[in-house]
Amino acid sequence: MAARGHVQDPNDRRLRPIYDYLDNGNNKMAIQQADKLLKKHKDLHCAKVLKAIGLQRTGKQDEAFALAQEVATLEPTDDNSLQALTILYREMHRPELVTKLYEAAVRKVPSSEEYHSHLFMAYARVGEYKKMQQAGMTLYKIVPKNPYYFWSVMSLVMQAISAQDKKLSQTMFLPLAERMVEKMVKEEKIEAEAEVQLYYMILERLGKYVEALEVVRGQLGEKLTSELQSRENKCMSLYKQLERWPECNALSCKLLLKNPDDWQFYMSYFDSLFHLIDQGWEPPSEGEHCSEGEVRSSVAQAIAFVEERLAVEEAKETRPLRGPFLARLELIRRLRARGCPEEQELGEPLELMFQYFIKFGDKPCCISDLKIYLDLLTTDHHVQFINRLMETVPLSEPQDDGVALPGDTRALQRHLCVAQLSRALGLHHALDTTGKLDLIRQLKSHYRHGLQFGKSCLKTELQFSDMYCLLASHVYIDLWAETGDETMLWQCLGLLEEGLSHSSSNAQFKLLLILLFCRMGAFEPVVDLYSSLDAKHVQHDTIGFLLTRYAESLGQFAAASQSCNFSLRFFHSNQKDTSEYIIQAYKYGAFEKIPEFIAFRSRLNRSLHFAQVRTERMLLDLFLEADLSSSLEDNVKSMGLCPEEDDIPWTDMRDNRDLTVLTSWDPADRQLSEEQRSFSLQEELLWLKVRFLTLRLVGTLAVLSHPPTPRNAEKAAENGVVAKPDILRPLLDQLNTTLQNGAQFLERGVQYPFLGPSPTRLAHALASGSCHCQVLAFQLAAYVQELDAAALEETTEVQTQISNSFKSLLIQLKEILNKCKGDLLEVKEGQCKTQPTLLENLVFFVETVCVVHWVSCFCAGVLRPLKASLQKRKKKKKEPISATMVVFSGFQEFTAGLQSLFSEVLDHIKGQETSLTALKLGELTLEEVMPAGEEAFVKLAMDKLRSSYLRSLQELGDLLKKRADVLKSLKI
Repeated sequence: MAARGHVQDPNDRRLRPIYDYLDNGNNKMAIQQADKLLKKHKDLHCAKVLKAIGLQRTGKQDEAFALAQEVATLEPTDDNSLQALTILYREMHRPELVTKLYEAAVRKVPSSEEYHSHLFMAYARVGEYKKMQQAGMTLYKIVPKNPYYFWSVMSLVMQAISAQDKKLSQTMFLPLAERMVEKMVKEEKIEAEAEVQLYYMILERLGKYVEALEVVRGQLGEKLTSELQSRENKCMSLYKQLERWPECNALSCKLLLKNPDDWQFYMSYFDSLFHLIDQGWEPPSEGEHCSEGEVRSSVAQAIAFVEERLAVEEAKETRPLRGPFLARLELIRRLRARGCPEEQELGEPLELMFQYFIKFGDKPCCISDLKIYLDLLTTDHHVQFINRLMETVPLSEPQDDGVALPGDTRALQRHLCVAQLSRALGLHHALDTTGKLDLIRQLKSHYRHGLQFGKSCLKTELQFSDMYCLLASHVYIDLWAETGDETMLWQCLGLLEEGLSHSSSNAQFKLLLILLFCRMGAFEPVVDLYSSLDAKHVQHDTIGFLLTRYAESLGQFAAASQSCNFSLRFFHSNQKDTSEYIIQAYKYGAFEKIPEFIAFRSRLNRSLHFAQVRTERMLLDLFLEADLSSSLEDNVKSMGLCPEEDDIPWTDMRDNRDLTVLTSWDPADRQLSEEQRSFSLQEELLWLKVRFLTLRLVGTLAVLSHPPTPRNAEKAAENGVVAKPDILRPLLDQLNTTLQNGAQFLERGVQYPFLGPSPTRLAHALASGSCHCQVLAFQLAAYVQELDAAALEETTEVQTQISNSFKSLLIQLKEILNKCKGDLLEVKEGQCKTQPTLLENLVFFVETVCVVHWVSCFCAGVLRPLKASLQKRKKKKKEPISATMVVFSGFQEFTAGLQSLFSEVLDHIKGQETSLTALKLGELTLEEVMPAGEEAFVKLAMDKLRSSYLRSLQELGDLLKKRADVLKSLKI
């Protein structure tokens, strides 16, 4: 409980035990202590609020809120009560109530700087920018301090940023903010750097770049000191906006003379150089070239400038800087792109890269530096380049296995760099199967030899030779992709498990293991691997898809629900956390960060991953419920799901996935392209729409009652019964359209790199027949919804249609089940083979059965009263009711067929569990296909896979048993 010691309150001694209990998490004792205190001091408001906090933390939200409101209506002004209520409302996620609290407080104590300050921050939490502006000015009038004045100015800027009408921003909010700052400038009251930063931000947003430049270069600009080269960077940015290329050129050169290793200034220099060449700019015959000094505006001058920087670095006795050497390659690339013959004056790219390797080959950054410029080499120079590099690597004489090994870590790093460059040039991919297997053998020898250099490393440190292990794994994946031989995947898993045993903190090993296990249908080992990555903050959005994509599809619903909850906690806390960041930015004058925080919050709120985990979590919660026949409506209500509303920002979705998180040295033509990124996003959105529409349709079943038909609508209205709007059919039409779009997308045959995005479940869902079966189930619900007793008496056409739908549903479910038949894991001819598609199909079957079960419950709810009504009518007319029983008998046959289907699938699952348990993986003789010592790690991977399959089958079986039990009691 923060800040309770600041105020010398006579009741502080009495309240202290309650504070201590709450701080220690002993909420029940805090409530008891508060009750004791309130018996003696009934008017001690703070004690009531502290009791409310205890109640809130023990899950009694309604009681806590009632008690808090009891105090809030009294409009307290003591600091303890206000602070406690603020904490309580924050925990309740009701920040808007804090504003009302302090509005009342400042009305009673209008001269309090503290309360006005708290009111401003309360408005900041809820984004009330207009009120923030007013509160800031009120505060400045009470206590004329600069920060308060600029709080008001910044609130005007935020009104401009958040305004829907951008014209209003440019004509009212920003000009007003500019005038407010100019007033302070004229009165010479500008004191802090933050105030200058804010002035610069306003001018920049107004497009007044000339004025902004004058501010930065003038007296006010001298206050910009917190960041290195802050003024220079701002000037550079403004010169580019104003297209003042001479100044940009000269300033870049000036800054490069001071710091020849600053890459951004090389890029600025080259950009300005070619703009000046395109414009045909000529320096003036007399005087300075520009306000920033000399301009180097010709290719010859650029080459001379780069060569001068290189000469300085070459002359150094200490280790040279990388920047000038890379600048030469960058200049060659740009000149070649423009078809300039002067590129030859800088030298041959092969020779220049060779020299760069000589100087920096023992640095891990060498590969990432050179990889960018490999396209400067012609294809017939690739092998020559690698051979020249290898000649410079100091290796020992070949060992017994014919592999020459490095003697120290520097030689190891050089050799590793050559191996990585070889892969980036496509030389690994060009090898045949025998060549690839020999390459893997060499890489593994280098990896195991290199482990000796890392014996003294801490557990949290990576081994020097880890990248050899990763390279070998990538070659194994190449072999599997080319040959389809699953042995390659098993050996890859074994090698990565071996690597992880020596380097337990290697994230790349874990990420690749996650991908491989998921592709092979095993989710159980993935949970621990992902957990050990210790993803922080925004990483839950950028790499969380690696976990949530496969969790549900591999049948581990409990772990999937937990994974979704884990991600959702981050997204839900984002709103509260960002508000705190904004408040801190106001307090410390970091005004330029406030729009960034707002944009960050918006980016997360519109995240694709957020929409996915939110939808999947709600579906999972429904799937995992045992008895939904009576509680589906309650569950839908508790989720806050409104089937009529579509709250996903489809047109403004942000794809925040990091699709390059797995290290790849593949050539450019095998890397993930922008087109593939776009296709991946399209596919993700299509599948999300399918899932979200399915969720809304299930929600519709929960809220729909049997509406009256037009013929008895008047009578129903008289009886006070009003039909709910038909939202089932429009949603069903949308789902059909989305599935058609999905099928058309899949016809394109889009393929992604193995280390890129994973395909969604869309293709498997359509291939298994799951989606079409679910559509048929919802279509049946729509037919049944339109039934009434009179229609049943008059015609059998509707009954026949519904009865046929029951039969079609059973047939489609059987077809899906048939696609689940087969062994998930089998041993043939000493080889272990997997069929993860069978597991995914089984999950689709279970999901479809859940949907069919909900539809069955809905149908029973409609048919039961209809049957009773018909029986009453027929008894009055003394007619037999057999003629009107087609629907009812069809429903009974359908539920009986479902029970039979449940028995069949449960027998299949039991058979799979038995065969998996009986597999003797320990007796597999793997020595024939892999070197001795590796088989232990491969068998470890096999055991993990089998254990995961068994876990998935157990969860699916348990869920089906619960459904079967509920189905037995489903009668009309």
